[in-house]
Amino acid sequence: MNQTIEIPSPDALPAVAGQVRAALQGHSIICFEGEMGAGKTTFIKALCRSLGVQEEVSSPTFSLVNEYRTARNEPIYHFDFYRLNTPQEAEDIGALEYFDSGYLCLIEWPSRIEALLPPDRLLITFSVTGPSSRELIIEN
Repeated sequence: MNQTIEIPSPDALPAVAGQVRAALQGHSIICFEGEMGAGKTTFIKALCRSLGVQEEVSSPTFSLVNEYRTARNEPIYHFDFYRLNTPQEAEDIGALEYFDSGYLCLIEWPSRIEALLPPDRLLITFSVTGPSSRELIIEN
């Protein structure tokens, strides 16, 4: 079942992150799609804050994966596959082991590694609806 959430401005991100956190139940693989600049990383920062992450959350554009810790000291893995040319590059950094870990994996640009993704995943698609407004659609 799809759920659409309007984000009228960046000020709404903490509240929206709380709503999305509820949708994460039972999922460890969360895929984020949307054009460049749609707000994927900005939203992931808000989501991580809502999960109790204290350290700086930033895009792993060059490192491909960043690890954060929740308030319960559980890892969250944040991937950015924008710069990949082939799914093999994701395999080379051990992406499948991360995906199989059972811990939360937040994946930007998942379409670049579609063949590696497990079928059980949550897809969150961002659309730009105005200068500072966005819409996100959660698909189970």
